[in-house]
Amino acid sequence: MYYTYILYSESTDRYYTGYTSDLEDRLRHHNSGATKTTRHGIPWKIVYYEIYSTKHDAIVREREIKKKRSRKYITYLISRFSSSR
Repeated sequence: MYYTYILYSESTDRYYTGYTSDLEDRLRHHNSGATKTTRHGIPWKIVYYEIYSTKHDAIVREREIKKKRSRKYITYLISRFSSSR
């Protein structure tokens, strides 16, 4: 199982999109400061994720989200995700 995820940092008011096969481990990795691009935003929290059966599908979806380059689109995804939980 693979995940496409969006993290949010309250301290920087920024989102980060990625993919992984282990969502909780990846969050720990980001919050440990090991990832240069997210080090400045610690602590991060998972605000959205989608589940895929293949790595390829998760990567394709990550690229789709990043290609939009739209905070409005990301907040739309998160609002739909939050209301469905």
